[in-house]
Amino acid sequence: METKSKIALVTGGSRGLGKDMALSLAKKGISVILTYNHKKDEALAVVAAIEQAGQKAAALQLNTGEVKTFDAFFNKVKTVLKEVFDTDKFDFLINNAGIGMNTPFAETTEEQFDLLMNVHFKGVYFLTQKALPLINNGGRIINLSTGLARFTAPGYSAYAAMKGAIETLTKYQAKELGARGIAVNIVAPGAIETDFGGGVVRDNPQYNDYVKSTTALGRVGLPEDIGGVVAFLCSDDARWINAQRIEVSGGANL
Repeated sequence: METKSKIALVTGGSRGLGKDMALSLAKKGISVILTYNHKKDEALAVVAAIEQAGQKAAALQLNTGEVKTFDAFFNKVKTVLKEVFDTDKFDFLINNAGIGMNTPFAETTEEQFDLLMNVHFKGVYFLTQKALPLINNGGRIINLSTGLARFTAPGYSAYAAMKGAIETLTKYQAKELGARGIAVNIVAPGAIETDFGGGVVRDNPQYNDYVKSTTALGRVGLPEDIGGVVAFLCSDDARWINAQRIEVSGGANL
């Protein structure tokens, strides 16, 4: 009898870090449901790449900052689980979706604060809560933080504060979900070359040079530096890692 592959739900899986996470999971034999906000074509291209790698995949639209849409979203997840994967639950939730914003503390507006909170903290809190009935016992939850929760870079006070909240939440989730055998960990990337935050790390040579100069391994991060770590945390080799913050930054600001 064929063993069904495990399934991961990756938010924001159409591009950047989420795309690499989805592809890295597929390489480890894990099927993927990925979400996208606007870029459906890019999401479907990732689905095609995962299918080429021999795993099943599906893409669903989701704005992780709109909590009121989550019930309808999970109804779609249930349908996709049945129709595409022939099951009713999944194993791994990767809360990756996010937006970048660089605004000095003194100039941050309430609207900017609320947007960051809804996407990076409130959305993650309630999306994970509503996902619990669909996650198999013994599954994993991986939350995304940032190096900026450990060190500072001017302009990221609201963004980093939300990630600090996620780091505290992760410990509580690990404690309260332990009875179900669900491990919960954090991956905290350093500065990565993607289109995140308007592509500031990728497209600004001065900032790129600054990051290199403050990183022990002497370069900025790439998306493919992160996805494999997420895939590892979903493997049996990582079964005893729980409530941990794993910074993947090449040794930034040591």
